[in-house]
Amino acid sequence: MQNLNYGVVGNCRSAALISEKGSIEWFCFPDFDSPSIFSKLLDVEKGGEFGFEVSEKYSITQKYVENTNILSTLFTSDEGSFEVIDFMPRYKLDDVNHYLPPEIYRYIKLLSGKPTFRVNYNPKMKYAAKEATHHIGKRFIKSQSIDDPLDCVYLYTSIQYALILGKKEIALENDQFILLSNNQKLINIDIERVSLEYNRTKIYWLNWVNRSKKFKTHNAIIARSMLVLKLMSFHPTGAVLAALTTSIPETIGEVRNWDYRFCWLRDASMSIETLMDMGHYGAARRFMTFIKGILKSKEDKFQIMYGIRGERILYEEELPHLSGYENSKPVRIGNAAYYQKQNDVYGYLMNVIYQYYKFFPGTLDEIEDIWEVVRNIIRAVIADWENPDNGIWEIRNSDKHFVFSKVMCWVTLDRGVKIAQLLNLKEYAKKWKKEADRIKKDILGNGWNEQMQSFTQTYHETDLDASLLLMEEYGFISGTDERYKKTVQAIKKELFYKGLMYRYINADDFGRLSSSFTICTFWLIRALYVTGDTDEALEIFNKIVGYSNHLGLYSEDLDFETKRQLGNFPQAYSHLALINTATLFTDERHLSQFIRP
Repeated sequence: MQNLNYGVVGNCRSAALISEKGSIEWFCFPDFDSPSIFSKLLDVEKGGEFGFEVSEKYSITQKYVENTNILSTLFTSDEGSFEVIDFMPRYKLDDVNHYLPPEIYRYIKLLSGKPTFRVNYNPKMKYAAKEATHHIGKRFIKSQSIDDPLDCVYLYTSIQYALILGKKEIALENDQFILLSNNQKLINIDIERVSLEYNRTKIYWLNWVNRSKKFKTHNAIIARSMLVLKLMSFHPTGAVLAALTTSIPETIGEVRNWDYRFCWLRDASMSIETLMDMGHYGAARRFMTFIKGILKSKEDKFQIMYGIRGERILYEEELPHLSGYENSKPVRIGNAAYYQKQNDVYGYLMNVIYQYYKFFPGTLDEIEDIWEVVRNIIRAVIADWENPDNGIWEIRNSDKHFVFSKVMCWVTLDRGVKIAQLLNLKEYAKKWKKEADRIKKDILGNGWNEQMQSFTQTYHETDLDASLLLMEEYGFISGTDERYKKTVQAIKKELFYKGLMYRYINADDFGRLSSSFTICTFWLIRALYVTGDTDEALEIFNKIVGYSNHLGLYSEDLDFETKRQLGNFPQAYSHLALINTATLFTDERHLSQFIRP
C-alpha cells in the first residue's frame, strides 16, 4: 500500500514531491503544469525517480528546516550519516524582482563517518512516455528524450558522472551536491555556490514566515500550512493551484481522479483570503492581477477554473501507458470541468475583492480596473442566480438548484453592495441590495425544509450537504439562528462518520462517495464552535490534526477506516481550512474574525 508520505519543495514556479526515503517521485518541469520528468507516484515501474539507495543498515528520517520550504532527509547508520537538503531557489533580487529558476538542488552534507550510497537518477520524459538518453559534457550530464533533443534537462554535480549514471557505490568523504536544471547554467556551479543558494533561499522563507501573524498555540501547524499555500502560487501570474498532482484517486481503484494543477477561482480565492488574514498581501495583489488578466474584454465571462497562465480551454485526456496510483486508472491530464457552471465561485471571488478594496485598493487606475471586474461579476450573477448549476462539488451531468450556490450568489451581491458603498456609488449599492434581498428571500423560502428542520442540498429535496455549514461563515445567517443550529446538528447526524465528514451521501454520477473530503471536517469544527459546542469542536480538531502525514501535510481526502491520505496532494483546500480552524483555538484569537463583513 502506497501512502502519501511525501515532502514538498518548490519556488512558486514548480514543485517536487519527495518520498520519506528521499526520492523525488513527482516533478513537473519547468512549471507546475509541465509534463513530469519523474512520475513514480503514478507508475511504480515506469514512472522514473531520483533518489538515494542505501543498505538496510540505514535509518531514514525526514523533516523540514524549520519555517521554510526546504526539506531535510537524514540517513544514519553505524558506518556514518549524511543529510540530503532539497530546495528550489527562491529569493528577492530587489524590492520588485524575485529569483525563481527552474531547478532543484540536492545538497549532500556529510555528518559523520564514511557513509555510502548509490544515486538512482532515472528521468522519464513527458509523463514517462519517453525514455531519456544521457550525454556527458564537460560541465554537466544532459538528459533528453530519445527522439527530441529539445526536451532535456541538465545535471550538474560534484560527484563523478560515471558513479551516478552507473549507479555505483559512492563513499561520502565531504559535502557534495547535485543540481538538476531545466536550463544550461551560465555560471560556475560548485559547493560554495550551492551553499549560497541554500542560505539565500532559507533566509527568504524565514523572513516570509516572520511577517505572518503569530499564535501561542498551534503556531507550528499554522505556519506549515501557510508555507504550503504560498508554495502553490504561480508567481509569474498570481494564479493559485488547487494541488500539485494529478490523478491521485479519492478512493483506491475508483475513477474519481482528476488533474488539480489548475487555478479554480473558488480554491484560489479562499487561499488568498486566508493568506491575507495571516498578514500576507503580496499574493493577493498578484491574484488581482491574474483576475484582471483573464478578462480580456468586458464581454468575457468567468469560468470556474483556468490554466495557471489564464488559459481558458483545458483539454482533458487520459494517459493509458501509466498504471496509476496503486493501479487506479485512468491517469488524466487537463480537466474538462472548466466548462461547468458553478455559481458559487463568484461569491468567494467577490469576497476577496472586497478585502482588496478595504485594505489596499491601490492607485486610481487599479481601482477602476477592479471596479470593471466587480460589475462584470455582478452582471453574471444577476443573470444566472435563478438558474440551476453543477454546485460546489462539480457534480457532472447534474444541474440543480443547489442551496449553497444560491447563498454564494447572495454573498456576491452583498459584497458588491459594500464595495459600492466604499466607493460612494450609492445608486449601485441600492440596486444591488435589492437583488441581494431577493436572493435571500428565495433561499429562505425554498432551501429550508420545515419537516426536516434543516436547510437542504438542493431546493425541495431532502439530501444534506456539508457546504451548508459555510452559511454562517460567509454572513448569510448568524451562528445563533435556530435554523443554522438545527442544520448543523442535522448535517452532523447524517454526514459525520468515524470522526470524519462526508460531503454528501446521496449518489452522484459516479455512485456513492467512499472517502472523506478533508475540508468538510474542518467546516464542521467551525460550525460546532460558533454554535456553542466548543468542547466537541476541539475534540474533533485534535483528532484530525493527527491525520496529517509525517510532515504535517494534507491531501484532499481521508479514508474513513484507516485515515490514510487520498486524493491530490498537497491540497490547498485542506490547508487553508486547517489554518482557519486552528485559529479558533489560539489564545489570541482576533475577535474580528467573527464579525463578518
